Formats: sequence, C-alpha cells, structure tokens
Amino acid sequence: MKIRRVVAGTGADGKAQVLSDGAAPRSVAFTTVPGFAAALLWATEPADTVGAGTARDRTNEAGFTPSAGGTRVMMVSFPPDAVMMRADFDAAAFGAEFGRLVPGLAETFEPDHPGMHTTDSIDYDIVLEGEITLELDDGAQVLLRRHDVAVQHGNRHAWRNLGDQPATMLFVLVGARRGGGAA
Repeated sequence: MKIRRVVAGTGADGKAQVLSDGAAPRSVAFTTVPGFAAALLWATEPADTVGAGTARDRTNEAGFTPSAGGTRVMMVSFPPDAVMMRADFDAAAFGAEFGRLVPGLAETFEPDHPGMHTTDSIDYDIVLEGEITLELDDGAQVLLRRHDVAVQHGNRHAWRNLGDQPATMLFVLVGARRGGGAA
C-alpha cells in the first residue's frame, strides 16, 4: 500500500511548515491474503498538544487502536471475501500474520466469529473505492459504496467484501471510555 503522507505543523518561528512529506511509514501488505493491506497513517495520545514544535510522530510505536482520548488514522484495502474462501487459505497463518502486522487491533477480533470485533472508540469509516458491507452482531448488513460514511460507537461489527473487486477504506478512530449509558 503506497500512500503519501504530508505532515504540516508550526515551526519554532511560529510559521506553518511541512514537517515531513513521504511514504506512510507503517504500511503492511499481507502475504496470507493477497490484496489485503493496511497503513497506520498517524497516531495521537491523550496528552498530545499542538503548537510550535509539538508534532510528535507516534506512528511507528503505536498500536492500531487508541486509548481513551487518543486517535488513529488508517487506510485498509479489503480484497473480495472469496480470497479467504480458497481451498488453500490458512486461517491460522492469517491470524498470526494479522497479530504481527496490526497489533492492538488484532486483539479485538473474535476467533470463533471471523471478522467480528469491537473497539473502545468512535469510528468514522469512509469508503474511498469499491463497495463493502458492514455486518452488525444482530445479522444486519448495510452495503456501503464509494464515499459513504459509517459512524460507529464501539459496537461489535465486521467488514465483508461480498463483491468481486477490492474495497479501500479510510478509518479515523477516536478512543473513548466504554460506558453503559444511552447512545
């Protein structure tokens, strides 16, 4: 997954400037599922600040899910689900690779319910290319197309690419505390 990431901030002189411009530093392509790729583009922690000289790049050290008050921005390309239905698909190898390449997010997935996961975050999920289905734990399925947006509030869900073309999505996760109150 080749993604250009431009980071702008405020220099010591108080003026806006480009701090970095290059390939996203944490981009992974899965070997066990051809076409499945992810890139963590930026990560913040609750105590991060803005202003002169404060743009700290945490991307290489952060897990893929934020703690309460933190954020993550990531892009994911999903191949058609048929890729994982091949006779030679090795679920155990994929699980191990997923755990190694997307730490923090991998641990939120349920081994007994492939694809289902829950994060303690408010997620803004934007379809950039293709079509993908949002599956909820009650079995409801919502087809999302290019430029559709889903907003999720820490709910259990899975992403299903039921079509025959890849789907690419941008995810913004805002870490939240799990509570029992009304939505």
